Amino acid sequence: MALVHSSALCFSLLPSNFRPSSWSNRLSTSLDSRLCSTVKPSSLTSTPSTLSSFRLSSSSCSRPGKVSATIQASPESDESSLVVCFGEMLIDFVPTINGLALAEAPAFKKAPGGAPANVAVGISRLGGSSAFIGKVGEDEFGYMLADILKENNVNNEGMRFDPGARTALAFVTLKKNGEREFMFYRNPSADMLLQESELDLDLIKKAKIFHYGSISLITEPCKSAHIAATKAAKEAGVLLSYDPNLRLPLWPSAESAREGILSIWDTADIIKISEEEIVFLTNGEDPYDDNVVRKLYHKNLKLLLVTEGADGCRYYTKEFSGRVKGMKVDPVDTTGAGDAFVAGVLSKLAEDISLLGDEKRLREALSFANACGAITVTERGAIPALPTREAVMDALLKTVA
Repeated sequence: MALVHSSALCFSLLPSNFRPSSWSNRLSTSLDSRLCSTVKPSSLTSTPSTLSSFRLSSSSCSRPGKVSATIQASPESDESSLVVCFGEMLIDFVPTINGLALAEAPAFKKAPGGAPANVAVGISRLGGSSAFIGKVGEDEFGYMLADILKENNVNNEGMRFDPGARTALAFVTLKKNGEREFMFYRNPSADMLLQESELDLDLIKKAKIFHYGSISLITEPCKSAHIAATKAAKEAGVLLSYDPNLRLPLWPSAESAREGILSIWDTADIIKISEEEIVFLTNGEDPYDDNVVRKLYHKNLKLLLVTEGADGCRYYTKEFSGRVKGMKVDPVDTTGAGDAFVAGVLSKLAEDISLLGDEKRLREALSFANACGAITVTERGAIPALPTREAVMDALLKTVA
């Protein structure tokens, strides 16, 4: 039996009808299929050791008095290379033991997550300048997430807090090889309720790159906020970066997911997709066939990236294409690896957009990004495992030695 250190608070599995009194009635219904969706994600992710554990009790979810967080711009932000990330931020609950079903896991560690937020923190960890725009609950988890962004030097001025909805939660099942499935709690969660009127348009227009996913397109009012944000960024001459990050059970149907993801496809300047997403978007065609991938290349696209997990990535531009091999590691948890990869790419592009036209330098940037993803899978969680620039450079040097 695995033991949890006595100094840590443990989150133990509870009966499916357990209703903690301090949780919002949005989360107090039974833990059944009405509140959760299971997703088989693609093969990239990871985090550092800021993971923490907690026991599910009323005292751990609230405390007397008003909870507060610091909302402010990072004093070190450099607007000339700023990457603004838009979308969801949530709490991942990661099992302490791999290879077990959720109901069999003896304990979970809580870790901050959400793909756009992961990318924002990843860029900052790599020495870049980033900001996050999104909505969390006006609850202890929401304020904790705002503080985590601040502690990681991410500008969190664009965060909003909803008094009527909770911060989203996701429980993660880890297979023995580190691959994972998610069970989400969003009924609705605060990130789904961001309104267009709550957008920090000034922050968006200051960006060099505006990065987003597709989960924010699933429901209103967040869908309208998403479209308005990308329109403002495009009109301001900001480079648009898109990672669809398919989570199929969150959509009403497979067809609505395909239509939703492709509805904004042609506006992006940079798109990162996984092999599984190629299969989904092309209705089952071969993701390794360059002709299939080229079907997804629209006329205004500057860079299309295909991640292949431990095997590295492929890249496609109008002028050239190729493959950059990955870095071999022993995976623990793949959560956040794709986001770490994106952070690596965007941090390099924010420094110098001309990389898009120089294949040699682009390949170097992609080797850096592959290393970011590889390092991340060696730890549990997403944000806690995201590497520093120094860690990435050390890993790259070791592969050469």
